[in-house]
Amino acid sequence: MANFYTDNPDLKHHLNHPLMRKIVELKERNYTDAEKFDYAPFNFEDAMDSYDKVLEIVGELCGTTIAENAESVDHQGPRVENGRVIYADGTQQNIEACRKAGLMGMAMPRRYGGLNFPITPYIMAADIVSRADTGFENLWGLQDCAETIYEFADEDQKQRYITRVCAGETMSMDLTEPDAGSDLQSVMLKATPQEDGTWLLNGVKRFITNGDSDIHLVLARSEEGTKDGRGLSMFIYDKRNGGVTVRRIENKMGIKGSPTCELVYKNAKAELCGSRRLGLIKYVMALMNGARLGIAAQSVGVSEIAYREALAYAKDRRQFGKAIIEFPAVAEILSTMKAKLDASRSLLYATARFVDMYKIYEDIAKERTLTPEERAEMKYYSKLADACTPMVKGMGSEFCNQNAYDCIQIHGGSGFMKDYACERIYRDARITSIYEGTTQLQVVAAIRHVTTGTYSKFIQELDAAEYAECLKPLQAKLQSMTAVYEAAVAKVADAKDTAYTDFMARRMVEMAGHIVMGYLLLDDATRSEGFAKSASNYVRFGEAEVARHAEFINKFNAESIADYTYAE
Repeated sequence: MANFYTDNPDLKHHLNHPLMRKIVELKERNYTDAEKFDYAPFNFEDAMDSYDKVLEIVGELCGTTIAENAESVDHQGPRVENGRVIYADGTQQNIEACRKAGLMGMAMPRRYGGLNFPITPYIMAADIVSRADTGFENLWGLQDCAETIYEFADEDQKQRYITRVCAGETMSMDLTEPDAGSDLQSVMLKATPQEDGTWLLNGVKRFITNGDSDIHLVLARSEEGTKDGRGLSMFIYDKRNGGVTVRRIENKMGIKGSPTCELVYKNAKAELCGSRRLGLIKYVMALMNGARLGIAAQSVGVSEIAYREALAYAKDRRQFGKAIIEFPAVAEILSTMKAKLDASRSLLYATARFVDMYKIYEDIAKERTLTPEERAEMKYYSKLADACTPMVKGMGSEFCNQNAYDCIQIHGGSGFMKDYACERIYRDARITSIYEGTTQLQVVAAIRHVTTGTYSKFIQELDAAEYAECLKPLQAKLQSMTAVYEAAVAKVADAKDTAYTDFMARRMVEMAGHIVMGYLLLDDATRSEGFAKSASNYVRFGEAEVARHAEFINKFNAESIADYTYAE
């Protein structure tokens, strides 16, 4: 019986990272929950064993039910009947199986019915689910919207809504509108206050993933006469109250099982989440960062299945008397696919650990005053999480698309046919570099960490770590790549031209990303020899990419970029 956790030892490698001990001990508050809940861990080893067992359940469920249903879900898809979404048969089976297995509300505190998992094992579950069915991860993974309720709602709302998510109800975040895609400050869905303290929502939302969910987080305009982000607030809408209908489901290229809906709000009763005017400025920013980490996990899961499908086919398919994996051109593609997969996964879990550290400290700060050392550590990890989230979402999703492309290429003509899973994988992969902020928007979020030196400082810290002696030549390559990167950044900075910086932003962010991921793979290879080949392949790949970007930057100055921008 297939198990998508136990058949992938790389996952356990990342779960057992040394920083996890501190994360778990902080998360469990010295294991005080063991006195109140019989399923709470009593020490670090017990906690890690709990994560391991739950991930094994996730892996088994994904390797059997969810993966087995993926093809039929892609063909059948959801439909709208009387303003409501009817999931594909396989999707309904998947949701019910996850509910029965207790896999909803994994990261929520036990007092609300959750498992109190850190972000890292939860993201690992998302990685596994995405390998089984990319579209279903959107339904299952939106449970992390409960994190926004936990962080910003009042206690009564937490008790009423988080407990329902932990019991198996679904969520959505209703942000975008027909005239407000990435430009969320243009949102115009109207929120009108009522005498009883509730609000009525009126308007239209579009491109809403799992839009007919049980509980919605809704961005709406609460301040009459405003037109920017300062007039927006966050609301909780309960489907039980009615007032929202599904106008249609978008006919998409991929992730067919995930209903992307257009919603009509007509006097829909809702309640304010947090404070007025902070909907976009504070709450959506937190919500989007979590969602972007989730899409990075989804991208890694797709990269995993793309690589496995390509590898299996290359071993099985024979041409000219031998398996095609024996041809250097095919072997090179597979080696690069594996290197990109391992690099993006290393950055994914490093980022997840950074998020864990600062979020746990934020949560502790609600209970007691942090020590100066704890506050400094929270600030340190918060900055790293802020820097690495757009990097892993942007580069991880691009690698995911490249691996899906190469998977089809290895299949040749067969890959273009619907007989093989790689055709579906290719369609599902495409959205990862678009939703929750396109790759270009991730660059916009990341570039300030180039110009302020966050990435440079992080790279210095990574270089100062101890690596296996056999990896020293690769470390020397990374040091040379860093010098090239720093020179390119200095050249752009010296121009003191914002347009020029923006034009070169993607190249500089990618250069930093290749170096960071290279060092993270050195750490993986030091802790486990199984990563040595990927470390070598990725550093060599990254070396060529950094050189290519540096050459482009060195050739062109601020005055010459006009030749490379669109004009009629």
